[in-house]
Amino acid sequence: MENLLNWVEKRIPAMNAYRKHMTEYPMPKNFNFWYMFGVLAMLVLVNQILTGIWLTMNYVPSAEGAFASVEYIMRDVEYGWLLRYMHSTGASAFFVVVYLHMFRGLIYGSYQKPRELLWLFGMLIFLVLMAEAFMGYLLPWGQMSYWGAQVIISLFGAIPVIGDDLTLWIRGDYVVSGATLNRFFALHVVALPIVLLLLVALHVLALHEVGSNNPDGIDTKLPKGEADDDGQQSQFKFHPDYTKKYKIIDSIPFHPYGTVKDLIGVGVFGILFAYVIFFNPEMGGYFLEPPNFEAANPLKTPEHIAPVWYFTPFYAILRAIPDKLIGVIAMGASIVMLFILPWLDRCRVRSYRYRSKLHLANIVQFVIAFIALGILGALPATPTYTLLAQIFSFCYFMFFVLLFFYSKNEATKPLPERVTFK
Repeated sequence: MENLLNWVEKRIPAMNAYRKHMTEYPMPKNFNFWYMFGVLAMLVLVNQILTGIWLTMNYVPSAEGAFASVEYIMRDVEYGWLLRYMHSTGASAFFVVVYLHMFRGLIYGSYQKPRELLWLFGMLIFLVLMAEAFMGYLLPWGQMSYWGAQVIISLFGAIPVIGDDLTLWIRGDYVVSGATLNRFFALHVVALPIVLLLLVALHVLALHEVGSNNPDGIDTKLPKGEADDDGQQSQFKFHPDYTKKYKIIDSIPFHPYGTVKDLIGVGVFGILFAYVIFFNPEMGGYFLEPPNFEAANPLKTPEHIAPVWYFTPFYAILRAIPDKLIGVIAMGASIVMLFILPWLDRCRVRSYRYRSKLHLANIVQFVIAFIALGILGALPATPTYTLLAQIFSFCYFMFFVLLFFYSKNEATKPLPERVTFK
């Protein structure tokens, strides 16, 4: 067996990669609760892929058979109801952990130099994930799936010159029909998962190249000779290639310390995930809307059309602006601003722990605005709710504007020389 492993290792350095990216990967030793959500996102991704494969075995991607096939899965396929609920709950769980993962990057400055590319890969994952969720939302072919897709796709018609042709190209028909369902199925099951897996691999590789950030936002992977490590450079043996140009301080190996820490998070997440699946899979209509238990009917419009909860913040921004084109631009800008965040924040201090109270207040108002927009996007568009959506949309964008201006000359606290524990 040893000879076989050596033979394989000379041709594919699997164990070398395993040590570099898993067992001997240097993890800052002051990681906290917020650093569990990346692993949880990977866990949910595996869940979505596996349950999705099993669901496609009985799903019929046609306007005539889609809704009936979902009912067949729920009622007649052995444990089909469990697979469907794991997949639908997994979609919401994916966005929960991704939003929390992004929030952690926001408060600890994980998007700043030298992690700009890491942040961009993460935002591309978020963008593809939104497309993946939107494509999958149509597949049950229920009332809300049908009409939600009708409304969202029609937004592309607001684009000057190419809008109508683009809308027709996306639908594959003059209305949302079996052709739309078929192409969305192909994109949801084949094309987008491949892109998503590629981006996840690039995200992890980019992370392991520059090293993980930590709650203090100070470097633990430093060029040799830049700082004294008090003789505590390495508490374990790193791979020789990994320490060729850098020295690493205040770090511990990912295995067993990181894996044990993440397993606790996985256990807690598994309990909550199982509770939702077995006791409240619809989550009061936020995970699975009541109209979606009715077959799609082009002649009957639901009383209130709204996207799934994880799209509602951006939908509220769209709906807050009376002009359709400007609304679409604002919705797109709300995501673009997240992409360019590394260049809007000009402060050299990363973590909110050592930044000004103004920065902390700006983060708090941004979180409040985002949550408020999420709630308003799920409610009917009354004059009062529209006014509130306009106010909170203004607050959302002001986060980025204010950050750009105050961050350059921000009054910050002195950074610690070594990582701290709080």
